[in-house]
Amino acid sequence: RMGILDIEVWGKDSRKHEERLGTCKVDISALPLKQANCLELPLESCLGALLMLITLTPCAGVSVSDLCVCPLADPGERKQIAQRYCFQNSLKDMKDVGILQVKVLKAVDLLAADFSGKSDPFCLLELGNDRLQTHTIYKNLNPEWNKVFTFPIKDIHDVLEVTVFDEDGDKPPDFLGKVAIPLLSIRDGQPNCYVLKNKDLEQAFKGAIYLEMDLIYNPVKASIRTFTPKEKRFVEEARKLSKKILSRDIDRVKRITMAMWNTIQFLKSCFQWESTGRSAVAFVVFLVTVWNFELYMIPLALLLLFIYNFIIPTKGKVGSIQDSQESTDLEEEEDEEDKESEKKGLIERIYMVQDIVSTVQNILEEIASFGERIKNTFNWTVPFLSFLACLILAVATVILYFIPLRYIVLIWGINKFTKKLRNPYAIDNNELLDFLSRVPSDVQKVQYAELKPCSSQSPLRKKRSAL
Repeated sequence: RMGILDIEVWGKDSRKHEERLGTCKVDISALPLKQANCLELPLESCLGALLMLITLTPCAGVSVSDLCVCPLADPGERKQIAQRYCFQNSLKDMKDVGILQVKVLKAVDLLAADFSGKSDPFCLLELGNDRLQTHTIYKNLNPEWNKVFTFPIKDIHDVLEVTVFDEDGDKPPDFLGKVAIPLLSIRDGQPNCYVLKNKDLEQAFKGAIYLEMDLIYNPVKASIRTFTPKEKRFVEEARKLSKKILSRDIDRVKRITMAMWNTIQFLKSCFQWESTGRSAVAFVVFLVTVWNFELYMIPLALLLLFIYNFIIPTKGKVGSIQDSQESTDLEEEEDEEDKESEKKGLIERIYMVQDIVSTVQNILEEIASFGERIKNTFNWTVPFLSFLACLILAVATVILYFIPLRYIVLIWGINKFTKKLRNPYAIDNNELLDFLSRVPSDVQKVQYAELKPCSSQSPLRKKRSAL
């Protein structure tokens, strides 16, 4: 829809106070298609200007329909879509990685949010920055939506979030449950029952939702996209200070620190001959490695580590999920204390302390997540990413074996120096960090884990049975 684009600039401080700073407008109909337009727009009602880069591109793939009008159900249309993402078209339109079709069938045994013992449920689907929702079914705890949603895929490592809400008139909707489904875990064309989880995606909530999903994508485009910056979420809730999260992050950093400390102690024991056999083997390996060392052996050694973990899966794969579940399974009394402390936090010093602790909490989470992502890459937590890493390491081994290091560094430096000249709007990035950002941390593994309907019991039911 071509017309006027209204833009508002807002400011927010640490006290969650928001203030509109200014507005501006853009006439989209006057802009050319498929071309980057750099605009400097003066803000109305205040000083300053907004520097924007606007590109108009036709959007295809996003749709909402009934079950009877299912895009991928038509063999001719499905063949046409599959042809668009076949191997021959791997280098065409690199941003169009694939397409996802989600059938939202029904939900069962939802939580009663109204005084009448019923709910007015609707379902919100989020994939990256795309948000679509179903219609509301009033006065029903077992709604049947039977809607089909189609999303374009920009990143195969995105996670589909499906949230069920209760419509509450003019008030914000009430939460009824949520599930998070990584795209790479989707089983095509099979109806699945997903147990709803709480807002943190860590424990079972009341009810379940039935979904059927189809995924078509190009592996080459998906692999190349892995080494580019991850798209940031436009709508993202601000992280609140929580004793539960802070305690969990401290435990995660402690586990990583202990693993590094144990590795250092193991190396020291080899030098001190605490175990004669182990030290003798380590000494021979050291002599042979140093005498025959070549640069290509570094990626080769990492590749062998991937192969070892693929043949002999580590026990920590399951244990890490259990540890994360145990660390996050804290009492509800702590959450209530957090809420009370937030209500009482009206003094300036308290806000300052909260900001400091919140910053420390975020730093700890970043450190813990970084270490866990490295571990989960070698543990084959996401086979697609681990296989991609093996392929890159194999190529790096061959390149380092045949091509002198100075030529590789020269090519890398020329690319870095000329990047801004070739593309003035290019975003500087680190391909290794972009790759690791796609690997889930231990906490995300728990959040994305699918709960079995028969084995899980809602905490609400447990409370009622206890009463």
